[in-house]
Amino acid sequence: MVESFVGTWKMLQSENFDDYMKAIGVGFATRQVGNRTKPNLILSVDEQGIICMKSQSAFKSTEIKFQLNEPFDETTADDRKTKTVVTLDNGKLVQKQTWDGKETSIEREISDGKLIAKCIIGDVVAVRTYVKEA
Repeated sequence: MVESFVGTWKMLQSENFDDYMKAIGVGFATRQVGNRTKPNLILSVDEQGIICMKSQSAFKSTEIKFQLNEPFDETTADDRKTKTVVTLDNGKLVQKQTWDGKETSIEREISDGKLIAKCIIGDVVAVRTYVKEA
């Protein structure tokens, strides 16, 4: 159920994110900022079932709106232009991005009341943990 993801999530910790950014082709200066940034993740769903996912930080805010299983064009926080599709798979919100012959996926799941986001490209996995704001 997408509803379990709805809310404002505050980043608690981030592991291996620099290696992940390197693997997707993010430059050094942007990685330095990306490693210091702890964005909030805000997820909402409207009456038509359109999901809005915002990432907000002092550095940069991004927003995507989508429906499950429907491909869309996304411009990522690091300015990649991707074809993206988000599916709900065994309780995980799986965001697959493809660009320039590359593919990455971000698997988000709720575990012990926390939102765990696994960013995966090839054999590189970054794990970002969020807690829900009251």
